[in-house]
Amino acid sequence: MSETNQLQKVAPILKHYGIKPHFVESFQKVKRIYSDKGVFALKKISPKQGTDFIKHIQYLYQKGFNRIIPIYPTLDGRYAIMNGKSLYYLMPWLPNEIKEDRHEIHQQMFRELARLHTLSVREVTINKEEKSEHYENTIREWETENEFLEGFLEQCEGKWYMSPFELLFCLYYHDMSQALRFSTNKFKEWYETTKDDEKARVVLAHGKLSTEHFLYDDRGYGYFTNFENSKQGSPMHDLLPFLSRTLNTYPKSNEECVDWIYTYFKYFPLKDDELNLLLSYFAYPHGLISIIEEYYKTPNRHERKYVQKLQREYWHLKNTEYIVMRIDEIERQKRLEKEAQAQAQSQSDT
Repeated sequence: MSETNQLQKVAPILKHYGIKPHFVESFQKVKRIYSDKGVFALKKISPKQGTDFIKHIQYLYQKGFNRIIPIYPTLDGRYAIMNGKSLYYLMPWLPNEIKEDRHEIHQQMFRELARLHTLSVREVTINKEEKSEHYENTIREWETENEFLEGFLEQCEGKWYMSPFELLFCLYYHDMSQALRFSTNKFKEWYETTKDDEKARVVLAHGKLSTEHFLYDDRGYGYFTNFENSKQGSPMHDLLPFLSRTLNTYPKSNEECVDWIYTYFKYFPLKDDELNLLLSYFAYPHGLISIIEEYYKTPNRHERKYVQKLQREYWHLKNTEYIVMRIDEIERQKRLEKEAQAQAQSQSDT
């Protein structure tokens, strides 16, 4: 779209803010507006997202959470403008000139995420029957997937000559079965300790946690943006997708990632049952299982492509395994220290 056309398109929207645009730059769904009143960001969203998005932003402001890029109201007090089939809202354009290294950026983002969750946390009543049904369905699904893997392993080992994919699967099977066992045990622990609970904690989850959605102003303060997918739910809705994307690399001992998680826990500690559920879902090898199922069901498959997919998912599993085992180890050590302190206290009292 030409510069003139862009100006013509945004001018009617910006008129509601009393702003006259001079120049427009496009960045996917965001436009940088140079105007008579400064530089702004104009964001386009779908009308379906609009109601909850504005409501959640206002809720966080009321709770005292100010690390959100401000949404400017129009001259008549609205926070979004309908134009055509889309909604538009206006924010300041942050320079995002990051001086910190990658680790510090993540540390600050996780600190602010913990603050967001702390300020928005509340208890909700849960339906014990629905919880029991979810538990039974999940266990049944995981048992079915485990049986499939065992059957596929037996089929592969019964061949005179395995394909490269089948050989790799057999080599990876032990690690997969360990992950399945760990996930299932943690899930059962979670259910046994919470099956009679009538309440659960929920927070306002950002919904699309990413360093791309955590921007810096010219003073070096970080602010969350892109709250269109925000929703009430478990803290896991923010933590798990982010961690999964971060660990989608070649195998490495990602101690930085452990530090980020414990930065979050420092400001928003998870309860034991919440941590069990987090570790259960985090450790479960969904990616590997889906690739193996896809390979099994696909005739005339491209062997090399599936081998590459399997290897990438295995790397993801090993990266996840490292983080999960480190968290489990740290928490076990904490419990041992508490027990030792309690025992020492008991002996001193007697």
